[in-house]
Amino acid sequence: MQTAIYEKAISDFEALYPNIKVKMKLYTDYGKIYNDVITNIATDTTPNICITYPDHIATYMSGGNTVVPLNELMTDERFGLSGSEVKFDAPKKEEIVPEFLSECAFGDTYFALPFMRSGEALYINKDYVKRLGYEIPDKITWDFIWEVSDAATEKNEDGTYKLNGQKVMIPFIYKSTDNMMIQYLKQKGAPYSDAGGNIKIFNDETKDFLLEISKHVGNGAFSTFKISSYPGNFFNAGQCIFAIDSTAGATWLGSDAPLSDIHENSIVDFETVVKMIPQVNTDEPKVISQGPSVCIFNKENPREVLASWLFLQYLLTNEVQIEYSKTEGYVPVTKKAQEDPSYKEYLSRRGEDNDTYYSVKIDASNLVLENTEHSFVTPVFNGSASLRNAAGQLIEETVKSVRRKEVVNDKYFDDLFSEMKSLYRLDQTGGVGGGSKKELSPLPIESKVLLTSLALIWLLIAAYVIGEKVKSKKKY
Repeated sequence: MQTAIYEKAISDFEALYPNIKVKMKLYTDYGKIYNDVITNIATDTTPNICITYPDHIATYMSGGNTVVPLNELMTDERFGLSGSEVKFDAPKKEEIVPEFLSECAFGDTYFALPFMRSGEALYINKDYVKRLGYEIPDKITWDFIWEVSDAATEKNEDGTYKLNGQKVMIPFIYKSTDNMMIQYLKQKGAPYSDAGGNIKIFNDETKDFLLEISKHVGNGAFSTFKISSYPGNFFNAGQCIFAIDSTAGATWLGSDAPLSDIHENSIVDFETVVKMIPQVNTDEPKVISQGPSVCIFNKENPREVLASWLFLQYLLTNEVQIEYSKTEGYVPVTKKAQEDPSYKEYLSRRGEDNDTYYSVKIDASNLVLENTEHSFVTPVFNGSASLRNAAGQLIEETVKSVRRKEVVNDKYFDDLFSEMKSLYRLDQTGGVGGGSKKELSPLPIESKVLLTSLALIWLLIAAYVIGEKVKSKKKY
């Protein structure tokens, strides 16, 4: 369905601008886009326009003048946002949701525009929570999640779980463990990184959270997508109580999910409730903002860049924004689209069917709309994508170690921190565009002696070569 929206957008755009031809390359993974673009930069074959994430853009920018700064294009009277010669109803800058637009700025310069936005949601099997003797509060805490999840691990004498009568039960599954770590640290007020590119994640709060996670892994209450598989599959089969996934994945979750990925005979009937992710302090909620943005790559021909810029604007028109948001739990990035009567009507028809108006999907969209002011993004710099990967890997490695019955203690976490720093080169990362650089450690004495010796050897070789040339000249 999303492919059809892109195809229609291209067709409609080309009808307005017959001299511009748009070719689309489809991907199913943003990581593959990132890897391809990095390769393209090295071979000077970048695409004109790319749907991507700010962390990735920061890395693209490290390759030189690769990404087009958009400030001047945005304010151009003729071809800027809603400019006089733009042939369609593009949004003005002030009509883009400011929180979403700010995510695309590097300092005072915009290097992208937001395309779609989503957030993370907590999908809850309400029937199971009630069966365990609990009521779902308006705002969920981590303590509540852990308590209910632990209670669900109780088994019958035959090895089946008391809660569902099945042999499988993973009460709490988190799809994106990088988001899990980042959001917890933000909620806790603990350091993660700063805009200068300084890495601060390796701290006591991170260690304490990993230790807490390890306790619940140990009794079978928690696992991750990478280790156990997609949370929606367990959730729909009645083998999971709490599944945390993107709102963009809402159509995969729930008994009536239109895109459920398991056999219909395995689906268990229950009521799905969509809530904000668990919080440390429910009075000051913090949720990560996510979703793709669009950047433009520099080309020798300025008309090519202008054509890319026009198509980028077209992606922000109401028609594209509203139709795309109906496919998943995304929300439009413009206030113009969010306030459009057709979008409001779409939201109001919640539950009319289990496809376009699937209740869980619309609940997920409303969750994002209602909590935009509580959303945040992490600092972006060359290396922030690696830091994000490391944040999730800290949790993944801890979960794997507990499942292997390894001892998890202070020494374990010290070793794990060192391993992650080395694996993701986080002891070498500095900021992009004038950010701070980390000082290099002084060389050991042995290394200094070796380098000095090599320098002397090269000097002696050079002296020998020069001497031989002088002798040879004297002969003639």
